[in-house]
Amino acid sequence: MLTINDCIAFTDLTEAQIDAIAEHEHLPGMVAVELGCCLAHSPGGVARIVQILADDIAEARAHGRTGHAADLVAVLTDFVATHPAEGRA
Repeated sequence: MLTINDCIAFTDLTEAQIDAIAEHEHLPGMVAVELGCCLAHSPGGVARIVQILADDIAEARAHGRTGHAADLVAVLTDFVATHPAEGRA
């Protein structure tokens, strides 16, 4: 039987990146895993994930959640470092 962690491992994304997608799209974790995997492996998908993370950061800052915003900046920084720029639009 597969766990959600097994599924996350197939996505080339981290759990924190999946959590940010779930937060942005208001999705349950497993659905966010599926969406994240599709985005990470499709043309323009990397750029979309960058935009999702940037949106989450802006939303957190707008609501005074500076600690959460800082965590999301770290998630975005890690994502950009581990995914090729040529995949971004």
